[in-house]
Amino acid sequence: MRAPNLSDSDAPLVNATRFRQAHAADWERLDDLVMRMEKRSARALSDDDLLALPTLYRTTVSSLAVARDTSLDRALVAFLEQLCTRAYFQIYGVQTPVRRQLAEFFRMNWPEAVRSLWRETLFCLALTVGAAAVAYLLIRGDQTWFYSIIPEGLAAGRDPAASAEHLRSTLYDNDTQFLGAFATFLFTHNSQIAIFAFALGFAFAVPTVLLILYNGLMLGAFVAVFAARGLGLNLAAWLMIHGTTEVFAICIAGASGIRIGTAVAFPGRLSRMDATVRAGRTAATAMGGTVIMLGVAGILEGVGRQTIVDDGVRALIGATALAGWMVYFYAWPRDRMSNGE
Repeated sequence: MRAPNLSDSDAPLVNATRFRQAHAADWERLDDLVMRMEKRSARALSDDDLLALPTLYRTTVSSLAVARDTSLDRALVAFLEQLCTRAYFQIYGVQTPVRRQLAEFFRMNWPEAVRSLWRETLFCLALTVGAAAVAYLLIRGDQTWFYSIIPEGLAAGRDPAASAEHLRSTLYDNDTQFLGAFATFLFTHNSQIAIFAFALGFAFAVPTVLLILYNGLMLGAFVAVFAARGLGLNLAAWLMIHGTTEVFAICIAGASGIRIGTAVAFPGRLSRMDATVRAGRTAATAMGGTVIMLGVAGILEGVGRQTIVDDGVRALIGATALAGWMVYFYAWPRDRMSNGE
């Protein structure tokens, strides 16, 4: 790309021509360097080229400012704007190695995003616990409520009609075929809730709140069934090995959706679009890590819970996982991270 020639009809003809003659060589050299970087990478430049690149960029930016202030022809201004933009992205937007990006995500970006959502996360946790308590009380009073809350496929025989022996067998028997299928179904179901809780947040967060409430209702329904057979603590240990991670992940996903929804509904001093974009960046970062949490929960659910049948060990693993997430998100050294929103 070369700087456009000025026609004889341009208004500031003499000044524009002299201006171009004085700086065209720098513009063309910068254009050549940028083009080489675009086609290959910065490695295509020599040491002298790399040293000259910042100077050429600053000179071109200054030329653009002069061209704008003195109302030089539009073609020249457009050329300089395009050249400065391309150079900016090559100098300041150089791709960071994937390993470094991943390290930065886990070290700083993800925990910072989750920590900035602590209010929404706490709200989702309160919704989950409250809904679970309501479902528990409803089913203890009238067992038919269970069938209104839990889909048949998710119940898998764990309903009010099941005997204590059958319910106990579902907690401790090593039927890997059955448990594997059930674990896959349950993991898929919870993953869908997390994804939809995030994705539907733009609708003023209403669908997100409803999904979190429904997840809590399901949890309370199962607790009511097992507790009625004297297996409440056993179920708690069975759930903890993966549930602490999974429920935490769902709450973060819900918090991300709520952050977007509240930005849409209450943008404050920002425009609705700017508020949504700002909230979306934080929410998307948090949700990206939530997928990893769901993967960890899936491993614990599909492997650990089926091979470990001791209630104490199950509870210990679940408590350790929860403590680990809490430390990672909320007790990370603040001097290594910028403050959240």
